[in-house]
Amino acid sequence: MSTVNPQPLWQPDPQRIARSQVTRFQAWAAEHHGAPADGGYEALHRWSVDELEPFWEAVTQWFDVRFSTPYARVLGDRSMPGAEWFPGATLNYAEHALRAAETRADEPALLHVDETHEPRPVTWSELRRQVGSLAAELRALGLRPGDRVSGYLPNIPQAVVALLATAAVGAVWTSCAPDFGARSVLDRFQQVEPVVLFTVDGYRYGGKTHDRRETVSELRRELPSLRAVVHIPLLGTEAPEGALEWDALTSADTEPVFEQVPFAHPLWVLYSSGTTGLPKAIVQSQGGILVEHLKQLGLHCDLGPEDRFFWYTSTGWMMWNFLVSGLLTGTTVVLYDGSPGYPDTGAQWRVAERTGATLYGTSAAYVMACRKADVHPGRDFDLSTVQCVATTGSPLPPDGFRWLHDEVREDLWIASVSGGTDVCSCFAGAVPTLPVYIGELQAPSLGTDLQSWDPSGRPLINEVGELVVTNPMPSMPIHFWNDPDGSRYHDSYFDTYPGVWRHGDWITVTSRGSVVIHGRSDSTLNRQGVRMGSADIYEAVERLPEIKESLVIGIEQPDGGYWMPLFVQLAPGAVLDQALLDRIKVTIRENLSPRHIPDEVIEVPGIPHTLTGKRIEVPVKRLLQGTPLEKAVNPGSIDNLELLHFYEDLARKRA
Repeated sequence: MSTVNPQPLWQPDPQRIARSQVTRFQAWAAEHHGAPADGGYEALHRWSVDELEPFWEAVTQWFDVRFSTPYARVLGDRSMPGAEWFPGATLNYAEHALRAAETRADEPALLHVDETHEPRPVTWSELRRQVGSLAAELRALGLRPGDRVSGYLPNIPQAVVALLATAAVGAVWTSCAPDFGARSVLDRFQQVEPVVLFTVDGYRYGGKTHDRRETVSELRRELPSLRAVVHIPLLGTEAPEGALEWDALTSADTEPVFEQVPFAHPLWVLYSSGTTGLPKAIVQSQGGILVEHLKQLGLHCDLGPEDRFFWYTSTGWMMWNFLVSGLLTGTTVVLYDGSPGYPDTGAQWRVAERTGATLYGTSAAYVMACRKADVHPGRDFDLSTVQCVATTGSPLPPDGFRWLHDEVREDLWIASVSGGTDVCSCFAGAVPTLPVYIGELQAPSLGTDLQSWDPSGRPLINEVGELVVTNPMPSMPIHFWNDPDGSRYHDSYFDTYPGVWRHGDWITVTSRGSVVIHGRSDSTLNRQGVRMGSADIYEAVERLPEIKESLVIGIEQPDGGYWMPLFVQLAPGAVLDQALLDRIKVTIRENLSPRHIPDEVIEVPGIPHTLTGKRIEVPVKRLLQGTPLEKAVNPGSIDNLELLHFYEDLARKRA
C-alpha cells in the first residue's frame, strides 16, 4: 500500500471545520482541561490518549452528562480487563436519551419507514410518554434493576420504546431480529434468562409477509425464566393466550421515572456472531455506553438536533444500538424496517431522500452491490441533505470510495468506520475535520490508543500488524454473561498481549495517521511468512462483473506446504472458463502481487455468512481441515447452512 503523497479524495472546507463540534470541543477543552489549542485533530487525539482522565471528564462536561451522585475520580483502576470508570457516580442512559423532549417536544425523535418508503414520525413527547407508561407497567410486573428483558423485534419504534423503558427501570436489554430462527435466538437468550419477552407476530421483508408465531411459541416454551410476554401485532393478529397487549402497556400518560444506577451497571447484552460455539454474551454498561456514544456520535459523526441519522441495520446487530444512541445528541433517528434492496437496489437511497437524512450509514457490501447494479444515486434521488455516507461491516474497497464520490456527490464526506460488537463503537473512522483518502479510515477515534503491533508487541507504521488498543475504553465489556471467573473474556482479547486489547483484525496505521483494515487476523493468509488480508483479495476479485462474491482461505498442509483456494459465486449467466480464470489471476497480480494469486479458483453455489452478514472464513477453514460440521460451526449463527455442505464434501474428496 503506497502512502506517497496521494491526493485526498475529499477535504472539508474551512467553514465546515470551524463549525464542527470536534473543533469547538477542542477550543473549549483547551481552555478548561489543558487540551492543546493548536495542532488540529492529531494533537487532540494525542492528548485524549495520553491524558485519559481529563479527556473523558471533558466529554462528560461538554455533553452535560447528569450524574445524580458525583464520581470520586474519572478512572479508579485503568488495568485491562477490569478498568473502573467514574466510581461512585450514578446516572441513567434513558434519561439522557429523552432529554430533547424538554425543548423539542413536537419535533420528530423517530422517523419510521417500512417498504412503502413513507416516513412516519414519533415526536419526542410521544416517545417519552410511551417510555414512561411502559416503564411503570414493567415495574408493576415486578421488573427490578438487573433483570433481563429480551426483544424478538424488527427495527420499529416499539423496539426503541422497549429498550428505553428497560433502561429507565435499570433492567438489562437484549434483542434479536425476527429473521433469526428459534435455535439462534435461544442460543442467545437462554444464556441471560430473560423475565420479559417482547415479540411481534411476524414481519415484512422483500415484499413478503413472514409469520413468526410458531417461533414465538417455541421461545416461550424454551425460556422458563419468562414471567411476561408482550405481543406487538405487526401483522394484525390476536395476542396469543397469556400474552400482554403492547397498546395496553403504552397508553397511559405517565411521567417516566429513571432509576439512578452506578456507572458500571449493565445496560444491554450484545452477542458475538457465534460461528464456532455459543455466541459470547457481551455486557456493556449504562455509563460506559453513554459517554462513548456521546463522543462517537457527537464529536466524530458531528450529530446534533438539526440532523437526521439513518443507518441500515437490524436489531440483531450492534449498529442498531448505536443508531438508537443518536437520541443522546438530540438527533432524529431513522428506523428502516425492510429489505435493503426492495423493490430495487436503490431502496436505501430512496429512504435517505425521503427522510432528509444528513448522515446515512450502510454496509460496504451494499455500496458495492449498487456499483455493480449500475445505480446512480446522485442522478436519481435528491440527496442534497446528505452530508456524510458512512460504511461498516467490512472494509470499503477503494472502488467503493470512488463510486460514492462519483455517483453521489464530489463534496461528500465518506466515512469508512471500523469497530466491533465487543465495544459497540468505532476504533477508527469518521473525523469531520480531516481529509478522506481512498481506501483509508480517516483516523483512530478520540480516547482510543489504536496501534498496529507485530507479534513481539512492537508498534508498526506503514506495515500490516495486529489491531490493538493499549488503553481502556468506557464501553469495553464489563464482563461476559456466565463467565464467572472472567476467563472467556480474558482469552477473547488479552491472551496475546497481556493487559492490551487485541481485536483480531489486521490493520496498517499509515505515516499520516490514517488506518487501513485488511480483514480478520484469525483467518489470515500467511504465505512464505508474508501476512495478507482477505479483504484485499475480495476487493480486487469482486471488481470483475462475473464475480458476485468470493471467499479466500489459507490452510497449512501437513507436509509444510500451504493451500490457498479462492471460492467464487458467479453472477447469473457467467461461466468459470479459462478466460475468466486468467482474468481473475491477472486482476489479483496487477492489483496486489503474484503471492496473492490463489492455488485454485473453485466455483461455489454461494458464500456463507453470519446472521449479521459477515463472510465466515474460520469455520470454512476448519471444515476444509477435516473438522466435522457440528464442531466447525454453530449452525444457528449461519444465514444458509446448506452452503456449508459444499465445503464439507470438498474436504472429504481432498482427504
